[in-house]
Amino acid sequence: MQHLKERFSAYTVYLIYSCANALFFALVTTVDMIYQVQVAKLNPLQLVLVGTALEVTCFVCQVPTGVLADVYSRRLAVIVGVMLVGAGFILQGLVPTFPSMVMGDVLFGIGATFTDGAEQAWITDEVGIERVGNVLMRSTQIGLLGGLVGAVVSIALADIRLNIPIVLGGSCYVGLAVFLWLCMPERNFHFRAEGERASWRTMRDTFIGGVRLVRVRPVLITILLIGLFYGLYSEGFDRLSTAHWLQDFVFPTFWHLQPVVWLGSFSIVGTLITLGGSELVRRYVDTNKPGLVTRVLFLINALMIAGLTIFALSGNFLVAAVAYLVFRVFRSINTPVFTTWLTQNVEAKVRATVISLWGQIDALGQIAGGPPVGYIGDVFSVRAALVVSSIILSPVLLLLAVATRRGKAVATAVPIGEDVEPEAPELI
Repeated sequence: MQHLKERFSAYTVYLIYSCANALFFALVTTVDMIYQVQVAKLNPLQLVLVGTALEVTCFVCQVPTGVLADVYSRRLAVIVGVMLVGAGFILQGLVPTFPSMVMGDVLFGIGATFTDGAEQAWITDEVGIERVGNVLMRSTQIGLLGGLVGAVVSIALADIRLNIPIVLGGSCYVGLAVFLWLCMPERNFHFRAEGERASWRTMRDTFIGGVRLVRVRPVLITILLIGLFYGLYSEGFDRLSTAHWLQDFVFPTFWHLQPVVWLGSFSIVGTLITLGGSELVRRYVDTNKPGLVTRVLFLINALMIAGLTIFALSGNFLVAAVAYLVFRVFRSINTPVFTTWLTQNVEAKVRATVISLWGQIDALGQIAGGPPVGYIGDVFSVRAALVVSSIILSPVLLLLAVATRRGKAVATAVPIGEDVEPEAPELI
């Protein structure tokens, strides 16, 4: 196993992981919401409650798993997380009931909290803070290619039976965990001493260090507030956009294409556009200039809000499709840019903890925002629920404007204690 780890650089493993993760996730998610509506027969409120169960799990587990990653091993956290994600998808694909959808998302949530923060902190340590922005953007592009393949395969398999891509995707995640166990290096993580690692006090101190850093750095408070609004709005779109398509639109009848093909095609087209857009950002946006990053984020989020609002209100299939793609494309581009902004403002030794804290705030937002939006969709209309979601996202623009004007974002983290950044290896 050690021989395999030495053959792969962290950069190479991260790109493989990003591609495989996106491919397997697309296998599942291209048809998952259609599966929940048409096979599991979930109503709008149940759809959102499944997501709420996921976010409650994330809220409870996010920071503890981030602290464990900082104290024990980020590599191990990623491997365990990937395995649990696979188990959750397999359960959902095999048992199409509301309780199994909830339990599957609970497993997925635990797994996601293990990987969230740990994977970003791991690759930042391995390649260095100066290079991580470029690496994250490149991994996003590789992931988009993987997602493109996954969406195509998912559509083809769903034509046979809707649950096949879900079960297959979950099984592939288990295989990915085995690959990471064999090949994923961890060369620059500073392990705590045996006695120190065994102490809950150490984990508590790591958590407190992360919280202290947030308190003394205003830009991190802004970032966490943005995470809250991302959580508040996102359950509405993630859980109800498919139901909006299926309930409020008549799909064109040429070529006798089924809704799953149309929705999968949107995913494919969106991925292709995102590939071009992310390459433009990678080439022309210097992620080491925080003021520029926040201005780009403002533009991206403004376009997201416009796209979501038009998608919710339009009754025309073509207009809604364009707005839907605008939202999805800029949401995908937003992720690596925002993650870069976050990681550059966090000290290395508490990086996974602070990123997990951001994830916990996002989860809290989804817990608070999901059920009310689902209730609106169940009592009034899915269209109304999506309009409310776009309104909830709007304060993000004010927060980004404040961050840009104050110029509080910094290109590199300012240590709160001695912390020597490891030398970055060559990217091959």
